[in-house]
Amino acid sequence: KQWYQRRVAITAGDVAQLAKPLRLAMNTAQYGRTFQDRTHVFVVLPRTADMASKTLHNLNVRGKRGNIVQTFPAVEYDFVPNDLTVKEGDLVHIQWTGSNTHNNGPNGGDGQTGDAGEGTGGTDRNNILEMLDISQNYPSPFEKTTLWSKVKSISSKGATAKDIAVGFATSGYYCGAEPYAGCNHTPKTKGAVNNQLNNAPASYFGHVLEFQKGSAGKYVYMCTRNNNFTNRSQKGKIMVKA
Repeated sequence: KQWYQRRVAITAGDVAQLAKPLRLAMNTAQYGRTFQDRTHVFVVLPRTADMASKTLHNLNVRGKRGNIVQTFPAVEYDFVPNDLTVKEGDLVHIQWTGSNTHNNGPNGGDGQTGDAGEGTGGTDRNNILEMLDISQNYPSPFEKTTLWSKVKSISSKGATAKDIAVGFATSGYYCGAEPYAGCNHTPKTKGAVNNQLNNAPASYFGHVLEFQKGSAGKYVYMCTRNNNFTNRSQKGKIMVKA
């Protein structure tokens, strides 16, 4: 019978001194309604033979477009984990998802309306470029990077260090610097990527990377589109132990 009541009352067992029952903070008239559908679907792929028995870490992106007030109760873009410690021989799957239809118009809900950010309004974009130091806000030229030469792609075996770097720098708009098995979208075969990644995909499968023997060290990286040094930061660090 309580199911049909608008408010649900419960008794407190043998606490006889309570003259009235206690009321739960629920309204059964609202049970059948959906105010905000925040369900998500994700797929867990089976490991390949090359990944068997190895430690596999997931490096992803959290947050959404907007400033700290507009994204509330969520957060602004950030790598997660943004401080990752792995061992030589470990695998790291770097990937992210995003949207081209972000809508934060009136009435704003818990936060304020608007979607402050770079690039085309309503879109999510992320990328990864290595830096020399975490205190910087500028990526390193490929020739001065150290990360990409210390990893190999388990998911795209034909990818070179430069191919991997180009893929992450362009959020998958280019899959590599040169064509290789399974990769045909390169700067030589496809038009120019927009400098704010507007024509790049919102989601990117990335690579499952294996840190090679001798890769011990610290690697820091940033997102060129969202790392706005005046009011928000999107940087990360990977520490590799021998």
